[in-house]
Amino acid sequence: MRWVESGDVRLWLVEEGDPARPTILLVHGYPDTHRVWDEVAGLLRDRFHVVRYDVRGAGRSTEPADHAGYTFDHLAGDLSAVLDAIGKPAVHLVGHDWGSLQCWDAVTRPGIRERVASLTSFGGPGLAQAYRFMREGSRGEVAGQRARSWYIGVFQAPVLPETAWRTFMPAVLERSMRVRDGIEPRPGHPADTLARDGVNGLWMYRLNMGAGLRPRHTDERGDPVVDVPVQLIEATRDPFVSPALLASLGRWAPRFWHRRVVAGHWAQRGRPDVVARMIAEFVDHVEGAEPSPGLRRARRVAGSPAGRTPEPGRAFEGKLVVVTGAGSGIGRATARAFAAHGAEVVCADIDEPAAVRTVEGIVKDLGGTAYAEQVDVSDAARMEDFARRVRAEHGVPDIVVNNAGALVAGAFLDHSVEDWRRMIDVNLWGVVHGCRLFAAQMVERGEGGHIVNIASLAAFTPSVLLPAYSASKAAVKMLSDCLRAEVAGQGIGVSAICPGFVSTGIARHATYVGVDLREVSVEAVARRGYPPERVAAHILRAVHRDQAVVPVNAEGKLGYAMSRLSPGVTRGLARLSKAALRLGRPRPHGTGSRP
Repeated sequence: MRWVESGDVRLWLVEEGDPARPTILLVHGYPDTHRVWDEVAGLLRDRFHVVRYDVRGAGRSTEPADHAGYTFDHLAGDLSAVLDAIGKPAVHLVGHDWGSLQCWDAVTRPGIRERVASLTSFGGPGLAQAYRFMREGSRGEVAGQRARSWYIGVFQAPVLPETAWRTFMPAVLERSMRVRDGIEPRPGHPADTLARDGVNGLWMYRLNMGAGLRPRHTDERGDPVVDVPVQLIEATRDPFVSPALLASLGRWAPRFWHRRVVAGHWAQRGRPDVVARMIAEFVDHVEGAEPSPGLRRARRVAGSPAGRTPEPGRAFEGKLVVVTGAGSGIGRATARAFAAHGAEVVCADIDEPAAVRTVEGIVKDLGGTAYAEQVDVSDAARMEDFARRVRAEHGVPDIVVNNAGALVAGAFLDHSVEDWRRMIDVNLWGVVHGCRLFAAQMVERGEGGHIVNIASLAAFTPSVLLPAYSASKAAVKMLSDCLRAEVAGQGIGVSAICPGFVSTGIARHATYVGVDLREVSVEAVARRGYPPERVAAHILRAVHRDQAVVPVNAEGKLGYAMSRLSPGVTRGLARLSKAALRLGRPRPHGTGSRP
């Protein structure tokens, strides 16, 4: 700990870790101090040289003699003085909130940008880049960001903001941290100097938010381009910065990585483990290491229009998707659909050659990236090995589609215990294993995700022909509802997809007990003519819109509506379905027709 002189102020500097290792310089925001970084610094200091300081007028640092001393020029001068004190050719900058704003400005300034190896930004855009977004973004997106930035106008008013900070604002801030971010105040954050820091920092808004928005350090075309590698960490629950504004920042950074953490404004307090991991992975990569799978997929191409959503066909660019039962039918169609929309896909199936064929089709037909895996979803130990292997080789998946399933058809009294066991093991336990293992990975990673469970029309429409299958699919739907409620707070969505009759091979490969309905079933499904590709489209839409229950095709939607509006009618129709048993060929009691 030491003082650094910068003009007429003294800056309080804190250093941890081995100075011989790469240096990470953490710059705090408003109205914080260097103590907001305590948790992150504690996680990084064993591997890096970690430096923090209180910006002018905050914490232990002194304030300038005049309010005019809070311009970006003065803040850049402070950063330059800190870099001089560190004494290294280059450091890795990490900025949050106003710390992020001043870092974006600093890395465009000659004399500083040459001394910055990388920039990690969260909680605040570059003002010059934000200026271009406000000029060129769509009306709706610009209006949305203006609504989030309401406080900037309030801070311009005389006297009132100062009075608020000296009276009730510290208590309001602490309550906001608890309610909105889910974090508890602790010693050092908010700081004991909060009221004074809040008053002093108002001048950063008053002096920089007008002219400061206009680019001053630009390239030859007048664009606010940043030459250093930039990692943007988007806190998905930050109420102050819109996703559209953050996405537009990649336009100005040729080397740009965009990552997300499920957290509020103070992500370094809410999920310090995730923030520290992302910083470390990025610094390691800039220093020469291979990128982690998550960092590799986070790389974005500069030059996309500001504030625009991904172009059609690439909506899942940078996502890792796991699909079970991907060797055929709905699973194969879903794997291909995600790959066509830019995702990397792990295609898993109990039939490894079938999974390989799906991968070969994705690579040859779509030019996509996919990997084949063999797994029996009903086997807990093998599923655990599979989940570990996916994480080790490809990273934590963003989307998991639990699709693998089996079908036993016939009357309840013709089902054996083994028939029931098979239905529960594959259709229910397979989904349970997939949800349990991959949801745990997603929660730990802290970046959100989505789980899709393939249920069925049979989940809410009883049938004499499918007692075990219907029971297993009803359980899948309820499991999905329960899990959705549990993990919603972690930014993880869960969807239950409930198709009606789909033209796949499930009828041909089913087990029939009591009577052999194979020929009738295969013909009926073929005549229905509903391709699995249309189910896949519903799955992608469900993920994009975070839909809870998605009935698919006419009979699926009608059955779902009837189950909610008139359950008695669905039970009556179930009794009528008994007539279908007379269409099949009788078989000896208790035996099954195997595929």
